[in-house]
Amino acid sequence: MLIGAGAGLSTSAGFVYTGERFQQYFGDFAAKYGFQDMYSGGFYPYETPEEYWAYWSRYIYINRYLEPPKPVYADLLQLLQDKDYFVITTNVDHCFQKAGFDKNRLFYTQGDYGLFQCSTPCCAKTYDNEQTIRQMFAEQKDRKIPTELIPRCPNCGQPLTVNLRADNTFVEDTGWRQAAKRYAEFLHSRQNQKILFWELGVGYNTPIIIKYPFWQMTAQNQQATYACVNYGEAACPKAIAKQSICLDDDIGTVLRNLTA
Repeated sequence: MLIGAGAGLSTSAGFVYTGERFQQYFGDFAAKYGFQDMYSGGFYPYETPEEYWAYWSRYIYINRYLEPPKPVYADLLQLLQDKDYFVITTNVDHCFQKAGFDKNRLFYTQGDYGLFQCSTPCCAKTYDNEQTIRQMFAEQKDRKIPTELIPRCPNCGQPLTVNLRADNTFVEDTGWRQAAKRYAEFLHSRQNQKILFWELGVGYNTPIIIKYPFWQMTAQNQQATYACVNYGEAACPKAIAKQSICLDDDIGTVLRNLTA
């Protein structure tokens, strides 16, 4: 079984970027700048690195180091116990490992909120950021962190940034490359075998990473089944309709029903 997980899975787990949760953590930023969701705030051109990191340390702290409000990932892990599976995900919130998934069965294609990288970048290295992020979160005041907490690359001294795939400066470190290799080996070793491609909450932001490959691999293997659970966007091409199961429902609800 190959699991393909997108943002909808974490949304189902309660990691929503708008509404009450946004106001709780970013009401001061919203009042000053007018944006109404965390995603927009991440792209705002803040005037100083102190304010930039005040925003991003809050963002990372609540979406990477806090537990999701609902046990959706734990329910999924319970369902997968003793099964042959691998997970490819575009999510960067680390919820799979926080729920207890084996990291050797995971491929985070787009990075990790919990890692810094050089902004240049000068080398293919990443750096754990938990201690720094927690300190930024605790010590910020008036939407700014202390200047001495601004992170810099230990190798070249340039500013550090978050290890997220946004452009060609994204660092694919040793862990990323090893995970990519394990993913390729999983697919190769199960080629033309009976397999379930199970897509959870994958939208059309980056469909070439999970959605389109899942469709293509299903079409190429008559023993494959494609399953999609997505609230509002559950669909498949006509070419694989007879091999597909599409559920337009909340992922958490579906998982609870499957594990009941």
